[in-house]
Amino acid sequence: MFSYIILGFTLAAPIGPVNSARLDKGIKNGFLHAWIVGAGSMFADGIFMLMVYLGLVNFLVIPIVQIFLWLFGGFVLIYTGIESMMSINNINLSYHREKASLLKSFLIGFFMSITSPLSVLFWLGIYGSVLAKTAQIYDTQFLLLYSLMIFLGLALWDIFVAALTTGLRRYLTLNTLKTISIISGASLIIFGLYFGYQGIVELWG
Repeated sequence: MFSYIILGFTLAAPIGPVNSARLDKGIKNGFLHAWIVGAGSMFADGIFMLMVYLGLVNFLVIPIVQIFLWLFGGFVLIYTGIESMMSINNINLSYHREKASLLKSFLIGFFMSITSPLSVLFWLGIYGSVLAKTAQIYDTQFLLLYSLMIFLGLALWDIFVAALTTGLRRYLTLNTLKTISIISGASLIIFGLYFGYQGIVELWG
């Protein structure tokens, strides 16, 4: 069972749009905002896991749905990246300032994940195969339990990243914080351009 927690933890670890957004929010606003971005992403992951679990994945592979996910996902990423880079002057070394909206942070994480075709393929490929393998070894009543263990791993990664960005923030200079924020924003824009390109290719292909 512990191995499924480790699986969820490692599945969430690769650098991608959500982790870039976590880093950006953690640098600018501290632990809670970084965690909320991850919570939004996990909520979307939970929807994907439920769809795979219930066998509703055929909806996600409909071409028009894929095109929408690519294009809208690209828009969300580019918008968030630009906003991140334009707000670097709002960064300071004090935690005692007006915080950004928690709801907005949650929605950023949610829409980044729910509109990402890479997330769809990820959960279909990884979680789908794990679910199939688990079903061969264990009774069906254990499938939900092990799925929850994977989700627990995702939650632990979210807490880890939020704590990491908050801890590092105390030892970084203002210019370093701004540089990290710019890099995070630029990476989101690059991911967004890639998503948009793939959507256009699918649309005209």
